[in-house]
Amino acid sequence: MALERLRVLLIVAASFTTVESFTPQWKKSAVCGSNSALHAIGVLARKAKEMEIKKYMESIEDVTSEKLQIMKDGVDSVTLSSDPGPLQQALTKRKGTISIVAEYKRKLTDSGFVNEVFDPEILSPTFREFGAAGVAVLADKRMGGCDYSDIELFSKEQKGSKGDMPGPVNVLNTDLIVDEVQIARSAAFGASAVLLNCGLLGADEAKLGRFIKCAVALDLEPVVAVSTREQSQAAVNAGASILLVTGLDSDSADIVIEKFDVVKDLDIPDGHKPLCVGAAVSNTAENKEEVEEAWKCRDVGFNFVLVADALYRGGTDPTEHCGAIIKSMSAKSSVKWASAKTLSGKGEGAREYLGDIMM
Repeated sequence: MALERLRVLLIVAASFTTVESFTPQWKKSAVCGSNSALHAIGVLARKAKEMEIKKYMESIEDVTSEKLQIMKDGVDSVTLSSDPGPLQQALTKRKGTISIVAEYKRKLTDSGFVNEVFDPEILSPTFREFGAAGVAVLADKRMGGCDYSDIELFSKEQKGSKGDMPGPVNVLNTDLIVDEVQIARSAAFGASAVLLNCGLLGADEAKLGRFIKCAVALDLEPVVAVSTREQSQAAVNAGASILLVTGLDSDSADIVIEKFDVVKDLDIPDGHKPLCVGAAVSNTAENKEEVEEAWKCRDVGFNFVLVADALYRGGTDPTEHCGAIIKSMSAKSSVKWASAKTLSGKGEGAREYLGDIMM
């Protein structure tokens, strides 16, 4: 009997490890202060990341130490500007359009590691030339199969295109940030923005506010991931001006509308810079429905979408490679760039003119 109980406990523990290893963070982050099982898994992710940082600090790079000291010296004197930064300007375009942030990862949600994902030096110019307004790097080996060296490669390639048309795009670190040293490391490796996840930081609005100022002290733009209206308001109160709505615990057919409700009609303090809002496109949809989701996000009022797995599912197929996906999401679509669903005559793109892709 004791042996059987032990076997059951081991199976349960293994199931938690599997969920933790392969489920995207934005799909498992809980409401701030929640006692749900999802929140428990979020706590496990945070603890694992804290242990990773503790080990890293034993051999921290000199360049990160320098950035960390600059951040500590300047954070208390930071005054949040009311002017949009370069990333926010790139993501905020005219009504009826949607900007795309392409996330780089080698490990997909439902497929594990994918050999067909090209190196940063190849995909970085592709993202830029096909119209991405930003590049995100999931610099977490366990979640995305990437690390900070990938941020550095993207940053160097983008900076090398200065003076070209199109020019460099901003590089966003989407690591699970739970410590100030990760913000300093982001700046050291060339990122221009960092993602701060409210679900990971819990209900500590003061800590979120400090992390935002830490980023600004190093000339990084903070993007705050939220999944509830309460988180959105807390983020705005803490000084955030770019919000990213991540996965919601819902199977509703109106999930895009539910996402927009998370950031709609917030109480914006006087003097706060204009708010830029975006949504993370589903990583589990099939038949390129992520493209249709991006269109819906555009129509309800989002400024941008962050897309990850959909960029890589087509592998190296020339009609469905990552550039084609970016084009189809950012345009008013066309049969040329549309998904198989659209080609069947049932999708939005089947009703659009080819010339609309030039909008």
